[in-house]
Amino acid sequence: MDTTYYDHGTPAERWERAGMFFDAKDYAAAARVLSGLVEEVPEQTGPRLLLARAYYHSAQLRRAETELRALLERDPVERYARLMLGRTLERQGRQEEADAQLRIAAALAGDFAGL
Repeated sequence: MDTTYYDHGTPAERWERAGMFFDAKDYAAAARVLSGLVEEVPEQTGPRLLLARAYYHSAQLRRAETELRALLERDPVERYARLMLGRTLERQGRQEEADAQLRIAAALAGDFAGL
């Protein structure tokens, strides 16, 4: 597959292009742009989180889980990543694992009522 369009431009241009694909609900195209960007700047949270969201919305749940776990390995208190991981695990039918992640996300948000 020709990926020239997806890999073309500066990181900032690719970030903007990925956002446009994501906003247009073309999650697979957004993921193609973001996967290269994440390889280039693996330490940045924003691209990896958007990549996980693109995978989630395009039903690439294992890939979403992989990206979220990588993000949480570096930043265990990233609340939104915890929430997304919980939702991703739910969609995979892994409710017990999902519940643990969702409880942590709720605690990180200060929502102790549901715990």
